Amino acid sequence: MFYRERLINEIINTEEFDVVVIGGGASGLGIAIDAASRGLKTVLFEGSDFAKGTSSKSTKLVHGGVRYLAQGNVGLVIEALEERGILSENAKHLFKNLSFIIPNYKWWQGFYYSIGLKFYDLLSKKLSLGKSKLINNSNTLRLLPNLKKENLSSGVIYHDGQFDDSRLAINLAQTAIEQGATLLNYFKVIDIINDSDGKNKGVTVIDKETDNVYHIKSKCIINATGVFTDKILKINDPTHKKTIIPSRGIHLVLDKSFLNSDYAIMIPKTSDGRVLFIIPWHDKVLVGTTDTPVRKKTLDPVPTKAEISFILNNVKLYLNKVPKKKDILCVYAGLRPLAAPKENKTKTKEVSRSHKIIVSESNLISIIGGKWTTYRKMAEDVIDKAIEVHNLPFITTQTRNLDIHGNIKSGFISNENHLYVYGSDLDGIKALQLENEDNYKKIHPNYPYTVAEVIWSVRNEMARTVEDVLARRVRLLFLDARAAIEAAPLVADIIAKELNKNEDWIKKQKVEFISLAKNYMVT
Repeated sequence: MFYRERLINEIINTEEFDVVVIGGGASGLGIAIDAASRGLKTVLFEGSDFAKGTSSKSTKLVHGGVRYLAQGNVGLVIEALEERGILSENAKHLFKNLSFIIPNYKWWQGFYYSIGLKFYDLLSKKLSLGKSKLINNSNTLRLLPNLKKENLSSGVIYHDGQFDDSRLAINLAQTAIEQGATLLNYFKVIDIINDSDGKNKGVTVIDKETDNVYHIKSKCIINATGVFTDKILKINDPTHKKTIIPSRGIHLVLDKSFLNSDYAIMIPKTSDGRVLFIIPWHDKVLVGTTDTPVRKKTLDPVPTKAEISFILNNVKLYLNKVPKKKDILCVYAGLRPLAAPKENKTKTKEVSRSHKIIVSESNLISIIGGKWTTYRKMAEDVIDKAIEVHNLPFITTQTRNLDIHGNIKSGFISNENHLYVYGSDLDGIKALQLENEDNYKKIHPNYPYTVAEVIWSVRNEMARTVEDVLARRVRLLFLDARAAIEAAPLVADIIAKELNKNEDWIKKQKVEFISLAKNYMVT
């Protein structure tokens, strides 16, 4: 069971940490695991909830990046394909081998994409998820019954990985704690402490739940705050200049009838030259994404009408049953923390997704860029750099074969049941359901999520708010925003009972969640 008080006591009673990680998204969580598993005394602070920002708002793919191959970035593709294979072994409960089809409406496209994807297969080496192949138009339509058939020439099947991003993030947090790290959400870093030589020696943090302030000593500080990287760098050095180019990507969630298939569709070139995916996910259909440069950085970016229309307009070129705005169950947006290029590139889709490590004069280490698929390798590179810069004890990375919390070493849990995401914790969920018949009850009549899962997320997965549960533990907000609003009062009551909160807290939670959830709806 997770005890927040125990973790707070750890930061109070530790004289000095080896590593402080700022940021609890994919990068920060991976870094905490890598550091702790090497025996470094590690603490991570996240100002809101784990994966609250970009890391819960991805396209849910663990992939090498077919379009990166088209751009000639073979090195990134090779690295990503290797990491895809490693994750498929270390988190089997969350990883799915997903088949994609590229529909071709010109005779030459089938041969063109077949050749490119054969090279993609080759780069996968022994970690391949399956061979790509060219199929005729009738087989393409059989596998994708809602695909437009007029002028359809062929299809090309290839394989890539799919996962649940925020569920993986929670399991990474659990893994880091199991490796000996201290992790606290809703702890915000408000200052960086330097010694007389201008070198980092610690951070000041505030517990947002109690307003208690703590001064934490550390040999090394790592900035893994995604699109907010520059904010931390500014705290560290007021003269710092911009290193991040944020790009907004939005996704639409629709009823599964708009795909009606277990196969995903990859549209290789939209009207703006991007790749568009139509993917089955948690019994719904996920469609995305866009790539819009933005100035304002926020944890909860709001999609624009133009972005929504862009996706709908491109999708209708390929589907018989065409989705309209009224069919959108959820729309969400995330900001990609792209590394600012040296050359003046005007389009964010042209900016490399490779990660970069920056070492400031104060020895603050910042990680920028990258992608979910390569989070483990990014973490390895960061800790290697930290060992070099701060003269920490040298131990090679331990994460290539490290089981992520929930991993199923043997046996199989069918992903037809929504509980598969709990992996090896499934027995714990079932035991909790048996404790009380009320724990079997659904939190919404149209969805399978139960009271037991809410209790479990508070007791074992560090959930503190209604949003934590409905957005990043059971994913209902990302599947059906209206249903999430309807479930919020019950979820607030359950959490309040677990955390001993009063009626004022419950009322505030309801108001805050409904206000947030409305941004996930198309009105």
